[in-house]
Amino acid sequence: MSDTAHDQPIRDLSTWTIDPLEAFAIAQQGQELELIRVVAQSHAYRSGEPHSVRLRWAKLSLKANERLPGGSSWNDARKSCQNFALRIWIIEHLGTGTDRDWDPEALAADTLAALALTPGQAGALSANWHDLPAERIGELRRHKNLTAHLDRLAAFVPAGPTKDQLHSWTEVRKHLP
Repeated sequence: MSDTAHDQPIRDLSTWTIDPLEAFAIAQQGQELELIRVVAQSHAYRSGEPHSVRLRWAKLSLKANERLPGGSSWNDARKSCQNFALRIWIIEHLGTGTDRDWDPEALAADTLAALALTPGQAGALSANWHDLPAERIGELRRHKNLTAHLDRLAAFVPAGPTKDQLHSWTEVRKHLP
């Protein structure tokens, strides 16, 4: 198997330790960067690794994800969904901390900032989504994907306006295509 963009063999990065993979990731892009993201994420999920090492793997996954191609609404949403899913998993399984990536309120703010619609707008559009043009249905679908973690996140956010917004999105999400 080869990387068609570079016509080089794809490396088995799953066997690499974190130090060389972090160094390797600096100069990578495309398919190998996505592979680094996935490998690092899988290491973060492993319960046999020490807590600090799992957080380091998670950071590597987030950094690789951040460098993946974006620029289209679907690519940007995919990257955000991957970011949000890993961050909520870390918060749930490894706990919160002083790092912004593992701060539930920061994750809530990042999620809400990624949404182009308000819960009211999304709810109104979803009422007759079958009649919408494909672009609007896609926008609603991206919002559904971007809010997949909010029911879990709400448990970590203190009472207030942000938590209320999370609950509003959780309710609206049930009606999105």
